[in-house]
Amino acid sequence: MRFLFYDAITQIEKGVSITGMKSFSLTEEFLNGHYSKMAVVPGALLIEAMAQLLGWLIIYSHEFMLSTFLALAEDVVVSPVLRPGFTAEIHAEIISTSKRDSLGKARMYIGDREIARVNRVIYGHLPKVNPDDLRKLFGYYSGLR
Repeated sequence: MRFLFYDAITQIEKGVSITGMKSFSLTEEFLNGHYSKMAVVPGALLIEAMAQLLGWLIIYSHEFMLSTFLALAEDVVVSPVLRPGFTAEIHAEIISTSKRDSLGKARMYIGDREIARVNRVIYGHLPKVNPDDLRKLFGYYSGLR
């Protein structure tokens, strides 16, 4: 099973930034059976949601000619207790990028309240990809066609 930790991309500006949404409900498969007393959204899932969006921004910005892998996430802050039942907006941006790697940062909000941030994310790049396959995946996973 492949887990997608964002629901849709709502805005993308090539080489600059991406915005997306994620609704966290109690019916999420990854929460099933994890908590017997009080369901909470694990902070690692917030980080993964931000990382997935930023990864797609990098791939999109490089014309689907490379894929990415998360190499480093540091200076990370997540809210300690978030109960399911909210929709978050995710903002990510590229700080610098080259053919070899990219540096970015991301934030997640519920309304005006920041619930998570990663101030430094480094991705390595994998150059041997099929651009047509990546374009199809992007269209499917982004909600943008």
